[in-house]
Amino acid sequence: MQIEDAIAPEESGICTIEHLAKASGLSLAEVQELIDTGVIVPLDQLVEPARFHKQYVVTALTARRLRDDFELDRRGVAVALMLLQRIDALENELRALKARH
Repeated sequence: MQIEDAIAPEESGICTIEHLAKASGLSLAEVQELIDTGVIVPLDQLVEPARFHKQYVVTALTARRLRDDFELDRRGVAVALMLLQRIDALENELRALKARH
C-alpha cells in the first residue's frame, strides 16, 4: 500500500486503530503499544471506539520500518519513536530561535 493511499483524505481524515494496523502492517497489539506509550494519541480519550488523525498512519509506518530494519520489539519501537518525536520538537524549537535572531 502506498503512503498516499493510506492517508488519502476521506470525509473526515479520521481513522480507527484497525486502519492504522492495516495501513502500516503492524499488528493491533503493536499499534496499541504505541497508543499506550503516547506515541499515537486518540482524538478523544473518552470516546470508544477510539478514533485517530490519519496522519498517524505515517507514524505507524515508521514504527514498522524501525521494527523490521532494527529488529526492535514493541517497547523498543515505542522508545525509538518517542526519541524521534523529541528530536523533531527540538529541531523545530531551534529553527524558531534562529528565526528570531
